Amino acid sequence: MAYLTDIEIARAAKKRPIQEIGEKLGIGSDHLLPYGHDKAKVSQEFINSVQGNKDGKLILVTAINPTPAGEGKTTTTVGLGDGLNAIGKNAAVCIREASLGPCFGMKGGAAGGGYAQVVPMEEMNLHFTGDFHAITSAHNLLSAMIDNHIYWGNELEIDTRRVAWRRVVDMNDRALRMITASLGGVANGFPREAGFDITVASEVMAILCLALNLEDLQQRLGSIIVAYRRDRSPVYARDIKADGAMTVLLKDAMQPNLVQTLENNPAFVHGGPFANIAHGCNSVIATTTALKLADYVVTEAGFGADLGAEKFLNIKCRKAGLAPSCVVLVATVRAMKMNGGVAKADLGTENVDAVQAGCPNLGRHIENVKSFGVPVVVAINHFVTDTEAEVQAVKDYVAEQGSEAIVSQHWEFGSKGSEALATRVAEIADADMANFAPIYPDDMPLFEKIETIAKSIYRADEVLADQKIRNQLKDWEEQGYGSLPVCMAKTQYSFTTDPNRRGAPVGHSVPVREVRLSAGAGFIVVICGEIMTMPGLPRVPSAEAIMLNDAGQIEGLF
Repeated sequence: MAYLTDIEIARAAKKRPIQEIGEKLGIGSDHLLPYGHDKAKVSQEFINSVQGNKDGKLILVTAINPTPAGEGKTTTTVGLGDGLNAIGKNAAVCIREASLGPCFGMKGGAAGGGYAQVVPMEEMNLHFTGDFHAITSAHNLLSAMIDNHIYWGNELEIDTRRVAWRRVVDMNDRALRMITASLGGVANGFPREAGFDITVASEVMAILCLALNLEDLQQRLGSIIVAYRRDRSPVYARDIKADGAMTVLLKDAMQPNLVQTLENNPAFVHGGPFANIAHGCNSVIATTTALKLADYVVTEAGFGADLGAEKFLNIKCRKAGLAPSCVVLVATVRAMKMNGGVAKADLGTENVDAVQAGCPNLGRHIENVKSFGVPVVVAINHFVTDTEAEVQAVKDYVAEQGSEAIVSQHWEFGSKGSEALATRVAEIADADMANFAPIYPDDMPLFEKIETIAKSIYRADEVLADQKIRNQLKDWEEQGYGSLPVCMAKTQYSFTTDPNRRGAPVGHSVPVREVRLSAGAGFIVVICGEIMTMPGLPRVPSAEAIMLNDAGQIEGLF
């Protein structure tokens, strides 16, 4: 049987005017700022007006460690949202925006897949409503103002060797990881080493995703530490007087974007940090607004549960006062086989033994999520090559872990394929079974927070950090930052810092290469192993296949 591609399915979607989608959530057309006919921003005035509403149930979708076999976390998030609406529930979806880096690199877009997609897919995966461009511009405005301040006399006495604020661009470009800036003579300033990160790794992205309103946004932007003086005292963005202009650039970007699924159900798409280098969740303002408007809100966290879910629960929920009622953990039979040692080319052949051998990765994630006091349901994202025996092997394993696995065929059938999953998730959410709590307290020392995640979530024996890093953490504690959560930056492919170690390894070490203080966002970034905050393109980037066809339509996006 031949299947349509994601972009062909999205192109054939029967979209409704965005005003009709807003009406489903009680958002009047006068509070929608349309970007064309099928997407709009929701006004801050409307968001303020619904703060007295009762919150709906929050459902987090996460996954096992990603493999080349594919897991389908966003697809499951969208499919579950459609499934809840199909069984008569008032549900909304909250996902992240797509970065151009992966779209033109190798991961693809962030709109779901098959018959569980958010549309307009092409716009979502490209420029959308311009939020990423606004974040990039605000970030780089601050960079320009720092160098400009130094050029015009350096009144703040910034040590040019200790400028901590890098530039950003929303593209994978390894050539920009380390650069030398201000070459070319006196007129261009003072030469120094600098570099670029990808926009999704920007602290401005994290701030936009964690800010409650424009006032909170400006205060957080002003708290960004951009450099240090010779006496090691920090220089803030507010000292450079950049926070006001940055807020102006981000004014519209702060408003959540409303779009629709293929089945014309509401979806908020806002913010886009990666979970391997940032906190990996959509914006607080989108999630909290959706909770005021819908009885069930389905949201996702990036990559595997060791990264995205851990940060969602320890950072986003802590900061925003959120508490999920249920966690859906996405797995596939194919990924279990790959974790069990099967090569990608052989995944279509039945291999129950390999499924069973790969299941410990799934089991580790179940155990980890349960440690936060939240019930877990496993969604087996169904592929047409899965056999009954392989599916049953996953179900049996999950039952042994004290949870339940449900097959969901939303990719192939939309909401008709996800009704069983939706029914069970709604039952668990309605039963109020969760007793959520983060796994470490605010007042725990920073290094102990790092150790807690490394040992409790990754099952490492130790954290390796030299004295310089330990002293830096102690300095931040003395400066009043000890209560911040930690944001681990590491490979998404493994519980370890080695991307090639699949399964559920134990007895390993977590080397910490660098720590960065994101004072505006409100967390400490802990860079582990060889993880990069500026990715590179693969040998054959997706960009090579992206083009316009003879009809002027986009081809190659996925």
